[in-house]
Amino acid sequence: MDINRRDFLQIAASLGLLGITGGTNLFAGEAGKERIKKLSFSDIVDFEAKGKATILHICDLHAHIKPLYWREPSTLISAKNLVGTPGFICGDSFESYYGIKPGSLDQYFDTYNNFEVLAEKFGKMGGIAHMKPIIDHVKKERGEKNVLLLDSGDTWQGTAVALKTDGAAIVEAQNYLGVDVMVGHWEFTYGKERVMELIKMLDGEFISQNVIDNDPFSDEFEELIFPPYTIKEIGGAKIGIIGQSFPFTSTANPKKFTEGWSFALRHESLQEFINELRNEKKVDCIVVLSHDGFSVDQELAKKVKGVDFILSGHTHDPSPKPIIVNDTVILIAGSHGKYVGRLDIDIKDKKVAGYNFKLMPVASNLIRADKAGDELVAKAYAPFDKELNEVLGTTKGLLYKRDTFYSTFDALIGQAIQAEMGSDIVFTPGYRWGTTLIPGDKILKDNVYEMTAITYPEVYTFDLKGEVIANLMEDIADNVFNENPLLQQGGDMSRLTGASYSIKVAAKSGERISDFMIGGKPINLKKTYKVSSWGGNLQNAGDNLDEKKIRAVYEVVSDYIRKQKVVDISMESNVKVLDYDCGCPAKGAKC
Repeated sequence: MDINRRDFLQIAASLGLLGITGGTNLFAGEAGKERIKKLSFSDIVDFEAKGKATILHICDLHAHIKPLYWREPSTLISAKNLVGTPGFICGDSFESYYGIKPGSLDQYFDTYNNFEVLAEKFGKMGGIAHMKPIIDHVKKERGEKNVLLLDSGDTWQGTAVALKTDGAAIVEAQNYLGVDVMVGHWEFTYGKERVMELIKMLDGEFISQNVIDNDPFSDEFEELIFPPYTIKEIGGAKIGIIGQSFPFTSTANPKKFTEGWSFALRHESLQEFINELRNEKKVDCIVVLSHDGFSVDQELAKKVKGVDFILSGHTHDPSPKPIIVNDTVILIAGSHGKYVGRLDIDIKDKKVAGYNFKLMPVASNLIRADKAGDELVAKAYAPFDKELNEVLGTTKGLLYKRDTFYSTFDALIGQAIQAEMGSDIVFTPGYRWGTTLIPGDKILKDNVYEMTAITYPEVYTFDLKGEVIANLMEDIADNVFNENPLLQQGGDMSRLTGASYSIKVAAKSGERISDFMIGGKPINLKKTYKVSSWGGNLQNAGDNLDEKKIRAVYEVVSDYIRKQKVVDISMESNVKVLDYDCGCPAKGAKC
């Protein structure tokens, strides 16, 4: 479905693209005007086809079936050996690494630079009704039987409509898009029984070679929970697809959801399945559909042989160019429905002879919505519209989520919890998913859910010794900043409210954090503090749990915004990084 010239000119005028605003305007000058006259949906999906087989890839949708704003991080820091490498690049260093121009759609989709200006210019991103025309276009071009749509997981969880339908609305969305194969992570937080119910609703397949039964009383003890792989024939090629769900699910999320299931990287068994597909099943190409994380998959590619492509997920990275490790090509397609990745594969003599790849941006203001998709979204939200469309207040500044140490939306959550619970310090988990609100935007209750809609939303308040708090933060830092990606279990640093600290990322384990202040005073290791937390298991380490104050985090935050009416959250972080002078260092930790 092409957008004709008249339709696009109307969109361009509404976005202010027709004016000349200076050197950073992608559409400035006479050349820009000529480009606008000719620009259509075809420019977004423009692709140099190769071979006969096509794989489309999405990852980390986090149940965002509507268009949204999503700001990439302005601080993305890791261990010195990893920072500035794919998976740990942001801002100026991202632009330099990938050759991205200021004022472009790529800058808007891939970095935080000029975000507010470009958000006004280009509008929202994603939305299943805008993803579908891209998918349909490719299937029409290549032939439907020659195209697969693969999903790297973190799809069923992250919004109110997902939470309130126990994932069913999102499975309907996947079926609408035509997902053929998927793996998982946050999917498992619905619990084992519900996961199995949702898999039955899914038209596609759910595969994972690294999830096994570890219940010694089970008849399936040490057996695989899901099929480890599937074989698909497209474009005359036999494609073996091996599933790799998040290997740290049982530690990153409460064990109660997956009790009796064991998660791990399991590269040894992965190699066995690779060999089986090559030698016994005689496949032409092997794809690992992964939710390991971009940097972990780069390490995984060093440990196994015979994988042609890894389609990664979990870390939300947009990567416009493939990463090649040994002979394995690693691809990842961002998050929140911002991109549909397209991979064309040329198979000759029973092996991969070549490929082409592109991230196709789901610029929802430039892609006319598919009517059936709009209707599906409206139907899913209809029972909850009254609650979710409530205007709680407005935001004076930018509310965003993604950052290594601090984000304004997390700060708002922490302030709300501290105000209600009277805590000395509040812990908010460093999840990577959510949404972004532009200065002056109304804050809907739906937006609060977009930051907090999990199946264990309870805010707990309890007592914790200063020594325990200090040790806990060091442990979290060991996870986030470990030099070995295989020992990073995902997520950013836990966010703190009521506290501040300095950190030296390159320091020894247990010695990274200094100048730890709670309530403006140095932490007293012997003192007992009143702590609130949500989204984890910290309450299990505390004493004197206040059972009268347990409430769902989205209700706590909603009440707070109603009272404030206008929220004004500082962009200044409460964390000082001692060994980096910028938030987006290049390789070698250079700013």
